[in-house]
Amino acid sequence: MSVLLVVLLAVPLLGAAALLVPGPLGKAAVRFGILVSGVVFAVSVAAASVFDYADAGSIQGNVDFAWIPGLGVRFHLGIDGISLPLVVLTALLTLLCFVYLAGHEPERAREFVFALLLLELGMLGTFLSLDLLLFFVFFEVVLIPMYFVIAIWGGPGRRAAAYKFILYTLLGSAVLLVGLLFVWAQTGTLDMVRLAAEHPMSRSAQILAFVAIGLGLAVKTPMWPLHTWLPDAHTEAPTVGSVLLAGVLLKMGTYGFARVAIPILPEGAAAVAPWLGALAVVGIVYGALACLAQRDLKRLIAYSSVGHMGFVLLGFATLTPVGINAALYGNVAHGLITGLLFFLVGALKERHGTADLDQLGSGLLGRLPYVGSLLTFACVASLGLPGLAGFWGEMLALQGAYEPAAGLPRPLFLTFMVIGGLGAVLTAAYFLVMLSKVTHGPWGGPGPGLKDATRVELTAWVPLVVLILVFGLWPSALLGLTTPAVQSLLGVP
Repeated sequence: MSVLLVVLLAVPLLGAAALLVPGPLGKAAVRFGILVSGVVFAVSVAAASVFDYADAGSIQGNVDFAWIPGLGVRFHLGIDGISLPLVVLTALLTLLCFVYLAGHEPERAREFVFALLLLELGMLGTFLSLDLLLFFVFFEVVLIPMYFVIAIWGGPGRRAAAYKFILYTLLGSAVLLVGLLFVWAQTGTLDMVRLAAEHPMSRSAQILAFVAIGLGLAVKTPMWPLHTWLPDAHTEAPTVGSVLLAGVLLKMGTYGFARVAIPILPEGAAAVAPWLGALAVVGIVYGALACLAQRDLKRLIAYSSVGHMGFVLLGFATLTPVGINAALYGNVAHGLITGLLFFLVGALKERHGTADLDQLGSGLLGRLPYVGSLLTFACVASLGLPGLAGFWGEMLALQGAYEPAAGLPRPLFLTFMVIGGLGAVLTAAYFLVMLSKVTHGPWGGPGPGLKDATRVELTAWVPLVVLILVFGLWPSALLGLTTPAVQSLLGVP
């Protein structure tokens, strides 16, 4: 297993380095990206196949050696039931993005592939790191390539959106770094496993550290009111940029709560949990109301992410096995569903030249039956229809709020549950309103030059449809993996 973890990081790094060697590639750059990301995905599947599911709560495949000996920083990697699903999700979505690009050749393809491979390296490294400083380094690696993906290959307002993205996330990272250094100063170690097992900090120090680390992670999540960079970034980013931003980058923030903030700072988490829950449910309702007001389809999906991440944060705020399982499940479900939504919206924007709901018109099911049917499927999955993956994260988060951890104010969390339930209703409302405008209505026949889903597009989209169905109908496939890890995280026997 340890060799596989090293290979997971080495392959995208070597692939990106190979693109720095001068030489003509042309369209072969995207095929090279498919090859490299395909190898990474195969290695992630191999890691999943040798993973010991009977011991999913323990760190497996430890890679641990001195990186900066003078500072006590180690190159420490490992994987457990919390990180494994996100590693496989990252590898899958990156591969599907390259497959999609095979039918949508970008300008300056060599540089684009380089940026995506560097992005994959940072995302995978974040989910595998077990040293706080190493975690921070990989957490930051993703910012520069994503900045260039938006600023170079984005829409008309790409520069402003990219500046906003980098300024917000760098500010959040600065606060995160302060929190991590404070933990180091208090404990003398950066080892996540040791810190989670020993809890060596006082309650007051834990609260200070949790606030700093939590704020840094909340920007990336994004949590209301630190979300304002997200709609612009999604609106201007190219299709694959939006897919990876929503499908993986947002999960890096929520993963930080599960891997760093809650297990290392349990008393700080308990003190801040009511505030975290309050901001989470405000985000749920705010995201739904903002979606009802949107005219641009990409902005609508972007604001929906604010609401869905609100359910994830509410799950974490309960500090219960049910709630944290809900958060981890919601992470994966949101990655699959919103990744599919941004693929589909990108396809619509490419065909119509706009994502404006009024200009898209109605009758999509008649004009483009495959695209329209898949958009309908993705929307009903995102609104939480039972039997699809989106349902379980939201339902379990509300159940966790019904019975929060001991010491948390139950009446307050019951209020959060009610408000979250209202948000779920509003979520259904804005998706149904959008579908009624776009997919239904009179059909005047295909518009000039409009083509339905291509084979390349279906190759990129169908795996996500299958996984949304699998995790919706068989939730224990994921919950059976995360539950032992969550019990270990909370110290539950």
